[in-house]
Amino acid sequence: MSRSILLRAMIAVAALMLPGAASAAPPSPAELYGPLFEAVQRERVFDDGKTFVDATARARPEAILTAYEQERPATREALRAFVERHFILPGDGAQDTADNLVAHIGGLWPQLTRPPLDPPAGSSALALPAPYVVPGGRFREIYYWDSYFTMLGLKVDGRDDLVEAMLADFVSLIERYGHIPNGTRSYYLSRSQPPFFALMVGLSDNDSPALARARLAALRAEHAYWMRGAACAGTHGACERVVRMPDGSLLNRYWDDKATPRDESWAEDVATARESNRDPAIVYRHLRAGAESGWDFSSRWLSDPARLATIRTTDIVPVDLNSLLWTLETTIARRCRASAEAACAGTFAALAERRHAAINRYLWNGSQARFGDWDRESRRLTPVLSAATLYPLFAGIASRDQARAVASTVRKDLLAPGGLRTTLARTGQQWDAPNGWAPLQWVAAEALKNYGEHALARTIAARWVATVERTWRGTGKMLEKYDIEEQRPGGGGEYPLQDGFGWTNGVTRALIAELDETGAGREAR
Repeated sequence: MSRSILLRAMIAVAALMLPGAASAAPPSPAELYGPLFEAVQRERVFDDGKTFVDATARARPEAILTAYEQERPATREALRAFVERHFILPGDGAQDTADNLVAHIGGLWPQLTRPPLDPPAGSSALALPAPYVVPGGRFREIYYWDSYFTMLGLKVDGRDDLVEAMLADFVSLIERYGHIPNGTRSYYLSRSQPPFFALMVGLSDNDSPALARARLAALRAEHAYWMRGAACAGTHGACERVVRMPDGSLLNRYWDDKATPRDESWAEDVATARESNRDPAIVYRHLRAGAESGWDFSSRWLSDPARLATIRTTDIVPVDLNSLLWTLETTIARRCRASAEAACAGTFAALAERRHAAINRYLWNGSQARFGDWDRESRRLTPVLSAATLYPLFAGIASRDQARAVASTVRKDLLAPGGLRTTLARTGQQWDAPNGWAPLQWVAAEALKNYGEHALARTIAARWVATVERTWRGTGKMLEKYDIEEQRPGGGGEYPLQDGFGWTNGVTRALIAELDETGAGREAR
């Protein structure tokens, strides 16, 4: 990023800040439009519940609500006509531009890039001070963990300007709201996503002392957000995102600050809660926590893999989240040492050491040769083998023996014809078999390389790139997820398959570059 662009972004960040405290969260569409929102979602006016909550109001919200009270459109068709008169509906995604995969990915970056945003009144969008890259399709805003994997490809393609701009946006979000939300919409502010910000910061080549201070402050604020429940976790209990383990150590879980249906999936959540025969608020919290995990949804979070209504996300201590929080703690410790803040460095190094010990004690099963998720009710690992088993290797906290055992498990159970399996269960949920996902391919390849398993890492990378290229040549699209058993477009989940697609572009581009460096690129493509 040039100095002038960086200066403008920093000024814009400052302009977005309220003096003395974090900004109050703006109302979500459900809160803003109340009965109109519920009518549109209940009647399924749009096939995708996210369409309405992403629409831009043509007038002030109170004027729209007054018009709604006066008209009271009684049919689905009348409701849609009302919405189309009073809102600008979101448009379409990116299109094919090239006949070469690398060139195609490079050509998608401009199509997926958005300018700094100052949304109008009544919009669910959050202001952003610098340009950013969206995933594509229905995902018209910046998403937290998606962005790290998108940045990998931007870095390879020499788009450091966008990497720096997106970092400025994330620092701005933390300064305003105390955390990076799931995505930049008001209805996402009650939750975050897997904490990759520390790894994003590691992609920056900017050595400005002022930026280093701002980013360290943001890293510490993010850690405070995830650990906010520590004081009330109690003995062997849990509070917000913090779980006190049987030995008194602290690990983390996914959570959401609200226990209501998600704005963007309101009708689906109401139906799931009704089917569950449980307290709807409990089900809504589990669904929202599943969305915070990024794995929405997966057998990892289900008592009965065949029924989403059995979801119990907040009862589970996930191995991927805790590995990423260890990375966050060690990153803070390292940056505090670099800024001569000895007390901070010591505090966070000790936190990381304690988390490492707890991960080894509770999230590792040597007889099963895997890391996994801990069930707070049964007090043992859940039976689900998933790609998350590789996160401790990705973070670098596994021992050599653990890494060899996990690599053997991957070869035996998780390696598919088209890449790395997400889980072994076929449930119809999108984060289960037969789907494979770009971020998990990158995590796996880097995890295995960290421990000298280069051949297996190359195999996963080459098979993934081949799947993406084969599907792209057949459809002209880069997709959100893929069937890695049949090497074709993926399926399942609560919305149609999306194309665009930020993290697939980023990971595939980065893996092609790594395969080219090892001489395996020609084989992969």
